[in-house]
Amino acid sequence: MTADLLPRYYQIKQAIKKWIIDDDVGKGKKIPSENELAARFNVSRLTVRQALSQLVQEGFLIRKRGDGTYVTDNERLLNSYSLEFTGFMDDLFYQISRSKTKTVDIERIELTKSVKDKLELANNEREIIRIKRVRFIEENPFAHTVNYLPIHIGEKISKKELLRKPLLQVMEEDLGVRFSEAFQTIEASFADRELAEKLKVPPGLPILFVERIMYDRGGKPVELVQSSYRGDLYKYIVRLKTIDGRQGSIWVHKGQY
Repeated sequence: MTADLLPRYYQIKQAIKKWIIDDDVGKGKKIPSENELAARFNVSRLTVRQALSQLVQEGFLIRKRGDGTYVTDNERLLNSYSLEFTGFMDDLFYQISRSKTKTVDIERIELTKSVKDKLELANNEREIIRIKRVRFIEENPFAHTVNYLPIHIGEKISKKELLRKPLLQVMEEDLGVRFSEAFQTIEASFADRELAEKLKVPPGLPILFVERIMYDRGGKPVELVQSSYRGDLYKYIVRLKTIDGRQGSIWVHKGQY
């Protein structure tokens, strides 16, 4: 799934949110009008209004009747939001910063159709780099992660590097990959014998299976990540908020941890 499949209002909301967090629009400053934003994003005013309404509800923006819409000047509020939203990438770094990789296996394998489709690779590509790791919190294995990377990226990554720092950090700091977004799916599963052995749990224990496709700033998928988390050690919380719409209150996604 690419950004083009996300609702347009949501794409606009995220773009404006990034302006605010990156300080492209200063605290307490007026943002462009709905008409200007509609022209900039090539959408209707209604779509822009929907994006702005959610940002007002979240506290990023303040509407002043008869004057326009302004970025909040509440620095404490902005700082707390930036910790939550500074980017999806920062949320991912936070998740993995608490863990330590103790086992790494890197190999060049034949490319399957499923991985090929998800990474949108060319028809003439036949191989992929697969990295398998077990991540620990203190002395407890809590996640088994499999990363699939195109050859031109994966062949530059070493086992030694991954035992020192997270793969995301290696890709950003050492290889110059600039991420823009990720599409993630989550589902319940269970530990088969191989996974149970790696995570040191009984076979059949519930696990949380998370698949994530990472995109660079050009909108191209550059990494497929499949992680299996121990259900007794990993918790995923989604923050929801209600906003008033024309047809009554609706629930919107506000954050994740």
